[in-house]
Amino acid sequence: MPAPEAQEAVTVSVFAQRFSATRRGARLARRLATHRLDLWQLPYGSPASDTVTLVVAELASNAVLHGHVPGRDFELRLTYERSAGLVRVEVSDTHPGHPEMPESAGRPSADTDGGRGLLLVESVADRWGVNGRTGPGKTVWAECAVPVSHGRRPIRS
Repeated sequence: MPAPEAQEAVTVSVFAQRFSATRRGARLARRLATHRLDLWQLPYGSPASDTVTLVVAELASNAVLHGHVPGRDFELRLTYERSAGLVRVEVSDTHPGHPEMPESAGRPSADTDGGRGLLLVESVADRWGVNGRTGPGKTVWAECAVPVSHGRRPIRS
């Protein structure tokens, strides 16, 4: 009887954490996401890490600025499908309002302070969207393609 062929395990790594809906919470979410990506062999300073970190920063900032409900946190969830080369970022908050792209063909005026976050997410992520969630609020998500690693180094959880 021939020996069965070895198959590489499907590896999906997940990081989920709730943060206070404050500027400090958004900053901590970004820093912990960057650290987690480094543990998943997407090193700090690499294009993949920088892209995902930018998406986390923008979505967390939006959750704090536009999705804040007093007394409620926001949640960050990162999912890394190593074999597919895909990182999914999900930020959930309890505010019922859904994000909207800026007016006038998606281009805020030069003197406008805000309105560029979702444009940045749209430009660097491969896909993004908004889903409802169980309970109040919504989840804003984005997916970023990252290089597929064929190395056999284990992923540290």
